[in-house]
Amino acid sequence: MSDSEQAPFFEPDEMPAEVPLPEPPPERSAAPAAAFPRPRRSRRDAPAFGEGATSVFADRIPPHSVEAEQGLLSAILLDGGGDILAECQTQKVVPETFFRTEHQLIYEAISALSNAGTGVDSITVLTKLAELGKLEAAGGPVYLRELENKVATTVHAPHWLEIVKEKYFRRKLIATSVQTVERAFSDGDDIRMILDRVEKAFFEIAGDNVQDSAESTDQTGPGGLTARTMEILRQMEKNRGAIHGVPTGFTTLDQMTFGFHPGQMIVVAARPGMGKTSIALNFIEAALFDRKREAAGTPPRTVLMFSLEMTREDLMLRLLASKSRVNLRNIQKGFAQQGDTQKLFEAKKDYEKRKLIIDDVGGQTIMEIRAKARRIHARTPLSLIVIDYLQLINGTDSRMPREQQIAEASRSIKAMAKEFGVPIIALAQLNRDSDKEDRKPRASDLRESGSIEQDADVIMLIDIKRGGQRKSPTEDEEERQRDVRERVLIIAKQRNGPTGDIPLYFHSNITRFETPATNISEPNY
Repeated sequence: MSDSEQAPFFEPDEMPAEVPLPEPPPERSAAPAAAFPRPRRSRRDAPAFGEGATSVFADRIPPHSVEAEQGLLSAILLDGGGDILAECQTQKVVPETFFRTEHQLIYEAISALSNAGTGVDSITVLTKLAELGKLEAAGGPVYLRELENKVATTVHAPHWLEIVKEKYFRRKLIATSVQTVERAFSDGDDIRMILDRVEKAFFEIAGDNVQDSAESTDQTGPGGLTARTMEILRQMEKNRGAIHGVPTGFTTLDQMTFGFHPGQMIVVAARPGMGKTSIALNFIEAALFDRKREAAGTPPRTVLMFSLEMTREDLMLRLLASKSRVNLRNIQKGFAQQGDTQKLFEAKKDYEKRKLIIDDVGGQTIMEIRAKARRIHARTPLSLIVIDYLQLINGTDSRMPREQQIAEASRSIKAMAKEFGVPIIALAQLNRDSDKEDRKPRASDLRESGSIEQDADVIMLIDIKRGGQRKSPTEDEEERQRDVRERVLIIAKQRNGPTGDIPLYFHSNITRFETPATNISEPNY
């Protein structure tokens, strides 16, 4: 018997006379035939799952949540088809994941717009539905406007997504179970074939509910895991002693880390006023103006910086002063020395040949940062992301304790680094413990969350120089006149390399760190 010729179901009073009713088992009542689902015509909002399925839900309403579906679609429209839509696509959400036909059509239009690289909002979705001739079936313009204004924030979008997915998988499970019952009633199918189909159907449901992320070593070819690893080793051997990642601009640091690598979360932490932002800008400059990369004819890197504290103009002023070695304080006072203007102009022209993207919106959540980074990375592949600084990131749920909010941001930054395949430098504040105890800072001094220490691949701490031989009064006076401060960059943690201390000089007048042997007039990258 084929799938379309399914065994009929009868109520006891509808049974033909020639088919005797079975005797109930001893001491047990016969289960009424109504307990088994009967084929009925499909409901509009209950699409069949699987070949040959018919109204698998009988007289019962299938599992669904209209409110969660509306909330999720509204959040996607509010987010402009950014991070939330990307997460839906990552979790294999398809139009059939939604229960209501209107929602299926709307999500289908949103996906089509996203795949075409078109912006997603109520107007573009309405236009797309009209082009497909499905606008009225999707509820019309009135319903789209109602949907757009359904929620005021995207904070709960992950929760709505989970609800929508759970209801969808419950519907699939019910549909597959009913088909199993129907096939079991059919005497025409071989039992081994039925079991094979049932096993395959349930395995597909379980597989759809799990995100594909694993990779096996038995995959052959140049794209396989082992082949890619061997290619990395060949490149290391070919470029023996060379920097494999994004250069830091500091020779000793490059020797210890071999640069910043894709997927790494690098934390640079210090007390206020120690130069966190300055050293981050030095890292950016080294990444953008890589002489070896330029000599090889490789296009310059693209760097993205999120500044939650300083404006983009202030940051650009620091970058120009650092690149041109011009005294920043003199510029701010309006007393630039002869030749400084020309140096700044040359630095300006250099930066105009590079691609540094600065976002200076304060009070952002990690979801907003991730969504912006994903959009930019899709348009222009990034080589480095810098976030200044971690403790200024707002939590997605203000009711959560601050420590949990920072832990959430830290985990998301590490996930971003792996997702985009770029190193992310996250600046962070240290607490006052090292100052109170008059000691070197430790990774455990990271303020408001121990999760940062766990998530980071590399932790660097900026400290003052402690101990050692005292400088003479003349030497102290010379350093004050030059605005030079001795600093120590402590590599407190490194998953794939050594730890240790690197002595540096901080030239606060040009917001630049240098190694002690470096000539201030020459860059050290």
